[in-house]
Amino acid sequence: MADNGDKTHFGYKTVEADKKAEMVADVFHSVASKYDLMNDLMSFGVHRYWKRFTIECAAARPGMKVLDLAGGTGDLTRKFSQLVGEKGEVVLADINDSMLKVGRAKLQDQGVVGNVNYVQANAEALPFPDNHFDIITIAFGLRNVTDKARALASMQRVLKPGGKLLVLEFSKPLNPMMKKAYDFYSFQVIPRMGSMVAGDAESYQYLSESIRMHPDQETLKQMMLDAGFDQADYVNMTNGVVALHRGYKF
Repeated sequence: MADNGDKTHFGYKTVEADKKAEMVADVFHSVASKYDLMNDLMSFGVHRYWKRFTIECAAARPGMKVLDLAGGTGDLTRKFSQLVGEKGEVVLADINDSMLKVGRAKLQDQGVVGNVNYVQANAEALPFPDNHFDIITIAFGLRNVTDKARALASMQRVLKPGGKLLVLEFSKPLNPMMKKAYDFYSFQVIPRMGSMVAGDAESYQYLSESIRMHPDQETLKQMMLDAGFDQADYVNMTNGVVALHRGYKF
């Protein structure tokens, strides 16, 4: 969340709030081409389980409209496209055009066409009508948003009554030993991995820092309620390294 309207955090740095989106964009322009490979390496493939659980909780059905926000390279979009069928619609939205291009090319190569649209959009001001989507997902994207409260309110606005928001994001480990090991891995291993595989240690240093600056489980739950969701809860995965928050609009 932006501080006093002018300052916010970019990892551990304090920056002008109106500069953060551009700085985050530079990170994702840099990592887009190696994004899928690095996700597999960094999480030892476990990110696929986290995403599969998110899909199961979404319970998408034929004919539904789904917004995959900060959808990146389209892992969730691909599955939603199958679930909602030809009468449904999936919008893969991302603020970063490099990520959007990689995602579109990947999905088209996999034959995912027809019921998927691609929109470059800022989560804080979504360009969709009120009460439009049955399901909204944002996976590993909320922590990069400058004003999270504004983004959550925007998501609540475009969600239909009866719909649900699913926020999959890195969170706070529950076990002190896990936290210690996770900190070592995040700050000693991941940047070096980013340097070797993607030629970019700095971006992965930022991504590790951004996880630590993200609200903890209870704080994010309260932020969802404050944004107008009628109910919110969360499920911890991998000992709280990741949490899936669910917000409901009645």
